[in-house]
Amino acid sequence: MAESSIPHVDPESTEAFTLSAPDLIDLFESGEMEIEGRMANSSNATLLVMVTDSSEGTTDREPRSHPAIYKPGQGERPLWDFPPDLYKREAAMYRLSEAIGWSVIPATTIADGPFGEGSVQAFVNADFDEHYFTLYEEGVGIPDLQQLCLLDLIANNTDRKSGHCLLGRDGRIYGIDHGLAFHAQWKLRTVMWDFVTDPIPDPMLECIDRFVEAGPPDGLSELLDSFEIDAVMTRAKALRTAGEFPIDDTDGHRWPWPLV
Repeated sequence: MAESSIPHVDPESTEAFTLSAPDLIDLFESGEMEIEGRMANSSNATLLVMVTDSSEGTTDREPRSHPAIYKPGQGERPLWDFPPDLYKREAAMYRLSEAIGWSVIPATTIADGPFGEGSVQAFVNADFDEHYFTLYEEGVGIPDLQQLCLLDLIANNTDRKSGHCLLGRDGRIYGIDHGLAFHAQWKLRTVMWDFVTDPIPDPMLECIDRFVEAGPPDGLSELLDSFEIDAVMTRAKALRTAGEFPIDDTDGHRWPWPLV
C-alpha cells in the first residue's frame, strides 16, 4: 500500500501525534470509538479506530480526536505458551517504557470498545517506508533504537520484527506490537542484534539503575502476574550489572519470522 493511501498519514506534518501522551490516555479511556477498518496481515484482530471525546464534558473546549489501534481481547487466537488477554501486555510495555524514562512506545491504555475490552494505542503518523533495517543502515534514531532494544531485553519481547520500529514525523522512533512480551521464561526473538557487546550508554544505564532501585511501576500488577514482574526486574538487574548489550548465543534461533 502506498504511503499516501494509508489513513491518517500526513507526510507534510512534523508531528507523530496531535495530542500529548496524557491527553491521549485520557481520550482513549473516556472517548467514543469508531472503527475505520482492520489492519492487514495481523494474526489477531487489530483495528484502526478514531477516538473522539464523548458529548459529555466538552462544552468548555473543542472536542478532541485521534486515530488509534484497538486490539480487543475477543479477537485473540489462543496460544499454548501465553495466557489470554495479550492486549494487557501492550499496555504493560507502555507503562514499562514510561517508568524507565524512555518515551519510545506510543501512548497505550486499556479501554472498552465496540468488541469489548482491549488495548488502545495511539496511531503513529510515520514514514512507513522505513523500518529497523533501513533506519540502522542510515544511522537514523540510533539512541531510540538502542532504548527499544534494551526495553525488549527487559520485557522479553518474543516478536520484534523490523517493521515494528516506526519513524515518526517528529523524527523519533516508536516501537509497536508487544502482545507477545513479558513471559517469565526467556523467549527473546528480535532483529535488533547490531548493538551486541556495545557498552550501554551511560544515560540509559542510569535510567535502568533508577528503575531497578524504584521497583516495579504502579499498575503493572494489574497487567502481569507476579512471576512475570519478578522476571522483568531480574532482567533489568542483569543488564545493569553487565553494562553492555548481550550476545545472541543461539545460532540465530532468537530471530522472529518474518523478519520485517
